[in-house]
Amino acid sequence: MTSSPGKTTAAVRARGLLPSLSPAERRVAQVVIDEAATAAHLTITDLARRAGTSESTVIRFCRAMGLGGYAELRLALAMEAGRSAPEESIGSDIGEGDDLAGVVRKIAFADARAIEETAAQLDLAVLERVVDLVAAARRVDIYGVGASAFVAQDFQQKLHRIGRVAYAWSDLHVALTSAALLDGRDVAFGISHTGSTVDTIEAFTEAGRRGAHTVALTNFPRSPIAQVAGHVLTTAARETTFRSGAMASRLAQLTVIDCVFVGVAQRTYKETRMALEATYQAVSGRRVGRRG
Repeated sequence: MTSSPGKTTAAVRARGLLPSLSPAERRVAQVVIDEAATAAHLTITDLARRAGTSESTVIRFCRAMGLGGYAELRLALAMEAGRSAPEESIGSDIGEGDDLAGVVRKIAFADARAIEETAAQLDLAVLERVVDLVAAARRVDIYGVGASAFVAQDFQQKLHRIGRVAYAWSDLHVALTSAALLDGRDVAFGISHTGSTVDTIEAFTEAGRRGAHTVALTNFPRSPIAQVAGHVLTTAARETTFRSGAMASRLAQLTVIDCVFVGVAQRTYKETRMALEATYQAVSGRRVGRRG
């Protein structure tokens, strides 16, 4: 599995680790996420008390974050505090008493931040390797269900427009039969925000078993799909009470997909321009006022 943290804030990294942490470590992570602007001023004893756990659990959480200890966590939080403080209220969850204007502001903030934080933490070395694999692939199978199915279809359509052979599957039976025909010349792309969608993981695993290069796109770098992937690209979307599977996660996924697509298009620039022109001309007559 290829993945490493990019320019990720402590809160973003903690969110990505949540499903893989123990319950006690998760409480520490939640304090870091919810109180990022002020957590830097807490002693390790204060943080442990606020999370209802022990100082040793705080240390284990720091190590899970890839940090040497609590001092390193405090330093990271302090460096990020100036930026986080003005965003604390607008970045909070949508409450029962929020007026519609407040809801709009919070949704817009979450969507914009999902794109910004995803781009900031994207591992460019992994991205470049994925672009190389997709550009050289005989075909690309893309698996995603639910909200991720829309992202899979978008990726398939983009690749198809520039002459790449790609298929997007959301039905498990069809995905499995397609995956069974892949080999080392192909790429399997599994898209799952949680990284724990069984149908996507099953098809993705079958593709890898057949020798295909496997790329996972998920919000959680230690999720089940990441564990069976050769390469992992991550998003950094915040999901709230009313927004499970929401637009923020899809926008974050689409941002990464666009980066992969444009990278592939650059590798075959001349052919891409010709394909885009041909496909544009093919549908141009279907617009109002453009028919001859």
